[in-house]
Amino acid sequence: MNSEKNHSLPLKRDAAWELVKEYNKDKPDLNHYLESEAIMLALAKRLGKDEETWGMLGLIHDIDWGITKNNPKDHLTKAPEILRKAGFSEDFIKIIVSHGYGYECAGLKNKKRTTKTEHALACAETVTGLIHAYALIRGSIDGMKVKGLKKKFKEKSFAAAVNREIIKECEELGLELSEFLQLSIDAITKIADKVDLM
Repeated sequence: MNSEKNHSLPLKRDAAWELVKEYNKDKPDLNHYLESEAIMLALAKRLGKDEETWGMLGLIHDIDWGITKNNPKDHLTKAPEILRKAGFSEDFIKIIVSHGYGYECAGLKNKKRTTKTEHALACAETVTGLIHAYALIRGSIDGMKVKGLKKKFKEKSFAAAVNREIIKECEELGLELSEFLQLSIDAITKIADKVDLM
């Protein structure tokens, strides 16, 4: 499927990060983007995909959140225009928008993800909420175990806004939940100092 191919990216990583920061100022949001990037990079490495592209998807997937969060239904309505202007391909933009499928935003409620890249972005950016919340109650991400995280995964009231079904889309990538959670913990641990989880 053409969405699976490698994309020629119009921006290098640091320039893309500056673009993200132009529209997003809140540190918790920026932490989420860095965590999503880290997990997408780890997934790309694990699955033999293009790391630069997958990392970029994680980094900029919520580029319009800073300007739409007061009216969440507008989320992902501004992103295509911002990304087109920056030179990103329509295929790339379609993958970015796909992480909103199933939500009441940008008319995406009834759409379904179909490609590995779409499933990867959705589960990667969603699991950050669970890991970050668990790290905060533990006081650090250091030494976090899958067993403890899975317990929190099953506890519906914990980080209740985190959609567990989307995290389970990791299975569409051929990864069991435990394996995906371990990969994600490891990825975020490497950047703990950048995302306030030391």
